[in-house]
Amino acid sequence: MTEAALDNVVEWTVSELSSALRRTVEEAYGYVRVRGEISGFKGQQPSGHAYFALKDEGARLDAVIWKSSFGRMRVKPEEGLEVIVTGRLTTYPGRSSYQIVIDRLEPAGIGALMKLLEERKKKLAAEGLFDEVTSPTGAVIRDILHRLEDRFPRRVLVWPVRVQGETSAAEVANAIRRLNELPELGPIPRPDLIIVARGGGSLEDLWSFNEEIVVRAAAASMIPLISAVGHETDITLIDFAADRRAPTPTAAAEIAVPVRAELMVSLSNLGARKHACWKRNVDRHRKELSLLSRAMPALDDLLSVPRQRLDSCAGRLPRALRANAQIHHTHLTRVASRLSPRLLSHRIERCDEQTKNFIGRARRAFRISQDRRDQRLRSAGQLLTAYSYKGVLSRGFALVRDGEGHPLRSAGAVGAGARLDIEFADGRLGATADGEHAVQPTAKSKVRSRGGGEGPGGQGTLFGS
Repeated sequence: MTEAALDNVVEWTVSELSSALRRTVEEAYGYVRVRGEISGFKGQQPSGHAYFALKDEGARLDAVIWKSSFGRMRVKPEEGLEVIVTGRLTTYPGRSSYQIVIDRLEPAGIGALMKLLEERKKKLAAEGLFDEVTSPTGAVIRDILHRLEDRFPRRVLVWPVRVQGETSAAEVANAIRRLNELPELGPIPRPDLIIVARGGGSLEDLWSFNEEIVVRAAAASMIPLISAVGHETDITLIDFAADRRAPTPTAAAEIAVPVRAELMVSLSNLGARKHACWKRNVDRHRKELSLLSRAMPALDDLLSVPRQRLDSCAGRLPRALRANAQIHHTHLTRVASRLSPRLLSHRIERCDEQTKNFIGRARRAFRISQDRRDQRLRSAGQLLTAYSYKGVLSRGFALVRDGEGHPLRSAGAVGAGARLDIEFADGRLGATADGEHAVQPTAKSKVRSRGGGEGPGGQGTLFGS
């Protein structure tokens, strides 16, 4: 190209050229599907976006996943994972590079998924999430509702979650945690067993149960957990973290509870065996007792010797009584022969004299005691007379009582018209209190007898005007 031709070339700014290149790339390629291996993935940025690269044996392509797309993805990008991505090809002017903005990401075939599964299994196993764990407080394991009705009806708490899709893993993990957080005696009691169940499906459909968040929640569960995901040939990572794996949900129900009818039959058999054992034990003891009773001597044999002794003693008893009487008679005759009438008379006189002396001493003691009691009685009578109010009356005083016989100690206690009973040394006199003079008696006050006076009804008054 000549110099003149070069002078006619259109002049671009850097921004204009970058924009033109971007339009060209986007218009020429639009949406593309690219297969490659993820490289340089460091996780989501604080903004929520993810940046990494796709590479193969000969090239490298920058990639970005915006926050809105990252949350919808079922399979998340991981370092070294071979994937097939769908996105829009564009450029980034800031680094003069082209990149793909990914909207969809999926593993590149079953092999990539299995590789990711194995790598994740090794990672989680190294952390001990697949170690055997048994619950020391586990009791009766519960079953899935439809199978439970056939085997052993129990109360079931159903926690519905999505078993596939973008939010499936988070919902399953959250359900396991929330069930563990239920109070044991709350309005919704904490279950004794958790069954995580799902029907069969492809590896992609079951991928939620391979997510770390689900596996970690299952490993941290304090409630025994049975994994019943998919069919017998389907293996997910939650199977290794669960306390027990069931090949199917129906098998999980069979693991959880026994058949009630079979259990009743088993209990009935155990009861029958217990009764038979008890009966055999009773029969054995009865036989032992019978054998022991045979070894014991007969009743007549036991009583024969004592009976003979009793008969022998009964036969000797009359002779023994006569011999004993004869011995005592001989002894009495011997004693009587030593006694004389004079000695008996002397002893009788001596006894009479001792008796008279005893009677004399008893009479003197009685008279002395009687005199002492008479003296105490006279002293008590004198003391009673000295303290008696009658002695005061004999000195010219009088005792005034109210109508009920209670002594009056002050004039203020006497009301007008009150009935009074006045006791003198030589007798008693009835009277009636007359007005205010009953409170303030004067020297002219006088007592009138019952026969003459001006009291009501002819009754004499105590106080006069």
